[in-house]
Amino acid sequence: MSTLPPPFDEQGQHWLNIRVYYEDTDFTGMVYHANYLRFFERGRSDFLRDAGVSHQNLLARETPAAFTLTNVEVDYKRAAKVDDLLTIRTRSLGVKGVRMFFEQTCLRGDEVIAEGRITAVMIHTDGRPMRPIPDVVEQLKPFKFQPPEDIS
Repeated sequence: MSTLPPPFDEQGQHWLNIRVYYEDTDFTGMVYHANYLRFFERGRSDFLRDAGVSHQNLLARETPAAFTLTNVEVDYKRAAKVDDLLTIRTRSLGVKGVRMFFEQTCLRGDEVIAEGRITAVMIHTDGRPMRPIPDVVEQLKPFKFQPPEDIS
């Protein structure tokens, strides 16, 4: 049984449903490629919020902080269309030095639409990089993706 709050599962994966609207598509009626980045951003933002890390609280600290991305890789597998119900699965892969790693998948049912690998860092509000805030790192530890043990 999971000790993590919904919408996290027992492996620390976060799940967010997103409906595709006409504004998300290009002239062919398929989701415009850049909009998957928006969907992934919503997934990461909700992951952090649901894990107890508020963007507003980071900005309200004595030393304000924010997140920025330093690397994004997206593999597009299929096309999503207007009215599709997509699910964004977000996994925190942990922190190494100043970098925080996420893996995200856009699904339509069980079908993989796109996969992303994201590297984020914390920054001061003037854009200078900073080490991740220790209490934020500690707060995110329970949500690090834990793949199920191999049963075989």
